[in-house]
Amino acid sequence: MRRKLLGMALVCFSSATMAADEQAIVSHYADLAHAVFDDALITAQQLQQATDALLANPSEKTLAAARDAWKQSRVPYQQSEVFRFGNPVVDDWEGQLNAWPLDEGLIDYVASDYHYELGNEGATINIISKDELNVGGEVIDVSNLTPDLLASLNELAGSEANVATGYHAIEFLLWGQDLYGNNAGAGERPYTDFVVGEGCTGGNCDRRGDYLRAASQLLVDDLAYMVDEWSADKQDNYRAELLSGDAKEGLNIMLFGMGSLALGELAGERMKVALEANSAEDEHDCFSDNTHFSHFYNAQGIRNVYFGSYSRVDGRELTGPSLAELVAAKSKDAAAQAQAAFDKTSTSLQVMVDRAEAKNGMKFDQMIAEGNAEGEEIIRNAIVALVEETQAIERVAQVIDVSNLQPDTAGHDF
Repeated sequence: MRRKLLGMALVCFSSATMAADEQAIVSHYADLAHAVFDDALITAQQLQQATDALLANPSEKTLAAARDAWKQSRVPYQQSEVFRFGNPVVDDWEGQLNAWPLDEGLIDYVASDYHYELGNEGATINIISKDELNVGGEVIDVSNLTPDLLASLNELAGSEANVATGYHAIEFLLWGQDLYGNNAGAGERPYTDFVVGEGCTGGNCDRRGDYLRAASQLLVDDLAYMVDEWSADKQDNYRAELLSGDAKEGLNIMLFGMGSLALGELAGERMKVALEANSAEDEHDCFSDNTHFSHFYNAQGIRNVYFGSYSRVDGRELTGPSLAELVAAKSKDAAAQAQAAFDKTSTSLQVMVDRAEAKNGMKFDQMIAEGNAEGEEIIRNAIVALVEETQAIERVAQVIDVSNLQPDTAGHDF
């Protein structure tokens, strides 16, 4: 019966018209990607300015401003992650910006009871405290902390936990370790850790500043590269490659990215793993306690792609041809189901944000604590909503004749 109804709905559209609509949707998807990555670059540049101000004049005020700039930079970047799945140019690149969790002892000083990945030779190296490293008998000169050097130290000694660059390395440098576990409280690095000369705490304040400069510059450089890959003003970039292909394959990439981020990554790796392990080490933004916002904006990024809209950091609204419109033209039932699923996810993630940001709020690392029934309910409701959203995305794929979608589950059962 469903196939018959869908076939009747399609009578009003010629195959040429539908193909044109599909191509326009994929083209707008590329516009969305460019805008989101451009905003990520803009806010990363603002973060770099804030960290430069911190290093020029370390104080409580400049440290707080740098931390706020870091949080603001996460808003567009987290909305960009929906473009990672299905687009190799993003997937092959994003680890240098957003790899987590990390063994922070690779970078700087840590508490004496610091827990790290067993067998990780680099977990306690403390790059900031040394001019050279000896890893597996290989001597590495780290006297000059440059963006290229930091990039070369990712996955040092073969461990994925050795993350030397990206948002979370910068987050650790700005906040320090969160020593509160599943209790209230985030990292409390003092601004004096950046004071060069008399008044320096934590040792090696000049090197810590050099590390922060290099990591911030690399973040900006990496994002500038990705902006170019999605630019309509460039030739022979990834955008041109995507738009030269079959529109149906473009729709597949869009839906695969949405479903994979919703199911395997957000519901699975970022929520289910942390909840079942009751482990604050497995929360995404673990040093700053910003995880609730990271999850919220991941979900917003998925919604952006489906509805073809994005709110830019300067307040402009980007809209255009969307999957939502294409689905509504073919099946009002599927469109209504998808709308309801996206709304349920938004509501469940808003509950997480509201609870975390309330007076005496409960952050994500508290929610995942063993025995916290309220926190567990909030997270499980979000997981259920994301699973149902993925099911709606799979139905959308059927309605618009995208076959073999198979969103990435990351090995999780739901």
